[in-house]
Amino acid sequence: MTPLKYAFRTVHLWLGLASGLVIVWVCLTGCVLAFEKELEQAWHSERYFVAPASTPRLSLAQVAKAVQAYKPKAKIGSFKVYADPTRTVEVSLAGAPEGSKGSRPNNAAAEQKGQERASRPAAGEGPEKGPGKGGKGGKGGEGGGPRVFVNPYTGAVTGELNPRDNFFKTVEMLHRGLVAGKVGKLVMGISATTFLFILATGIVLWWPTARKALSTRLKVKWGSSWKRLNHDFHIVLGFYASVFLFVIALTGVGMSFDWVGEGINKLTHSPLKRPEAPESAAPVAGAAAPAFAPDAVLALARQQAPDAEFYAVQLPKDPKGSIRVAVLRPGAITENATDEVYLDQYSGQVISVQTYAQRPVGQRIRGLFKPVHTGAIFGWPTKALALVMTLLGATFPVTGTIMWLNRRRKQQRKPRELVAVS
Repeated sequence: MTPLKYAFRTVHLWLGLASGLVIVWVCLTGCVLAFEKELEQAWHSERYFVAPASTPRLSLAQVAKAVQAYKPKAKIGSFKVYADPTRTVEVSLAGAPEGSKGSRPNNAAAEQKGQERASRPAAGEGPEKGPGKGGKGGKGGEGGGPRVFVNPYTGAVTGELNPRDNFFKTVEMLHRGLVAGKVGKLVMGISATTFLFILATGIVLWWPTARKALSTRLKVKWGSSWKRLNHDFHIVLGFYASVFLFVIALTGVGMSFDWVGEGINKLTHSPLKRPEAPESAAPVAGAAAPAFAPDAVLALARQQAPDAEFYAVQLPKDPKGSIRVAVLRPGAITENATDEVYLDQYSGQVISVQTYAQRPVGQRIRGLFKPVHTGAIFGWPTKALALVMTLLGATFPVTGTIMWLNRRRKQQRKPRELVAVS
């Protein structure tokens, strides 16, 4: 072994031993989150899906009345309406008091305490200000208020979800180290950076010095001793998984450190912060100022994009605020790749329009961190790939540690054998 490769092996070994447990933990929790959306909808299908009816869909005003009957003191923040006739309408609440009285969902089992498992707040309700951060004005984010799911044909409440108190949110916080606050996030960011160095040095160590040795580095020798299988699992499978794990770790670093997003914005000459949402024109003094109805907003959105997958209508929070509509068009690269329209809450006049392609380049790049990291970028095929790669990633610290222990035992036996021969 050349001195350079020996140095790389030393770095690879000690970085792996120092961060092995953290890498195993992050990979295993990442596996749980890979198919989060699908698992959530499968476990609580009654919350998300209904049988299509021959009757017309209820208006958003009727949906709002059903929600207010369920939680009289709750304030509605937004609606999310899917084109899929089997999907429920998702109503996000703002400042809904805990324990407010109201009618209970039809399926009581889905509402038992401790049984709630949540998907993250609906994607497409607003691009993030930065990796893992919510923007101003309630544009998405994972710490919002409860969401109520309503049957769009009958008005029955099919379930409620509090993003702060659910299984997947807890797993995500453990995955990102957020249970320990900024310190935990920093530790996970350092661990992801360390993993990048481990993967890079691993490729250097894998690279054969002779072409004839290449075939042995590309195939697992099945039927060999367990030591040889452990070696091949670490070396051979590590090579195949290294490229995918490098991308996953790299996006993890991007979501852990704010300076990564800031650097991307500077390199792409993109604004460091998202602009403030436009305001509605003040109504004439003394005159009645009826609000532009959400149903009129939805009708306008459907007229402009009749083939959209969903429409998210966010209501203004104050008299100066505007109505925000996010539209996901077919073939979008991610669920966050929405077109945005802001409307005056009194007149319904369009104030501003921004398609996904018109977003700053830096914002679009940062918006890809999470879907690439979780494998959601191209749907279930890349999710399955991410699941397999993260499972393999969890095994490499274990197989590497076993290789190191075997090597140490072998080195300790050599002096004894020399003494016995002499």
